[in-house]
Amino acid sequence: MPHAKHIVCLIDDDNIYQYTARVILEATGLTKEIQSFYNGSDAINFLSHPSNFSAETLPDVIFLDINMPIMDGWAFLDEFNKLYSRLPKNILIYMVSSSVNSSDMQKSRSYKAVSDYLVKPVNRSKYQELMEAL
Repeated sequence: MPHAKHIVCLIDDDNIYQYTARVILEATGLTKEIQSFYNGSDAINFLSHPSNFSAETLPDVIFLDINMPIMDGWAFLDEFNKLYSRLPKNILIYMVSSSVNSSDMQKSRSYKAVSDYLVKPVNRSKYQELMEAL
């Protein structure tokens, strides 16, 4: 039985992370599309315009960095919480950061939209596991 193919959204200002995550996620064979945003503001702008998408084009999962210019991961989550109830599907969010600061991990748990906190670098087996669990 073939696995479902998912839409993944990467929100991270690091080009190297974006590239390696894309290559690894594509290698799992479980993605049908990968959307990339380099700050939270661009991603929120995309998610805020219902005319731009349908349930079929929204991401199934978002991998969200904390430290980014323009709008960081925390500000993205605050905005996402405001529009979450209007979205036509449930979107899982994983915080992905090089920070091992326990206060960041604790803060991420205060957002009900956040499924887990992942410390970079995220390896292929972890991405595979997360994608198969969708």
